[in-house]
Amino acid sequence: MNTLGINIKEARKKAGLTQMELAKLTNLSRSYIGDIEKDRYNPSLTTLKAIANALNQPLDTILTDNGINNNEPTLTARDEKDIKKKLDEALASIDSEALMFDGEPVEMDTETKELLKASLENSIRLAKTLAKKKYTPKKYQKNDKSDD
Repeated sequence: MNTLGINIKEARKKAGLTQMELAKLTNLSRSYIGDIEKDRYNPSLTTLKAIANALNQPLDTILTDNGINNNEPTLTARDEKDIKKKLDEALASIDSEALMFDGEPVEMDTETKELLKASLENSIRLAKTLAKKKYTPKKYQKNDKSDD
């Protein structure tokens, strides 16, 4: 996972700016920009907003690992098919068997069914991703480390 400093450095390079140019755009010193990129300082939210604006990037792109060097496993078409199959099985089971709450049968409206479907799909997708991450041998894992 990228650090804040790495994300800022990559966004700055992508924008084609030097540390000095970014410093002028944000009214910060070049050395402070360098220290942020080296993760020596944790800048304030105001400073981060100024940097994001100068780089024409959304703030969340800078704050999170934006997928440039993402080591998270990706789901294949087969995985998507498995997720859909498991989701359909779970929903069919809920529809065929009486849904009980506190010993009383419950009838779900369409909005509740859609919310339940979305929740189940997210849970199955997360479980699949975590399983891939945990059980993929190290030699097959993506290992993109950036030097600089």
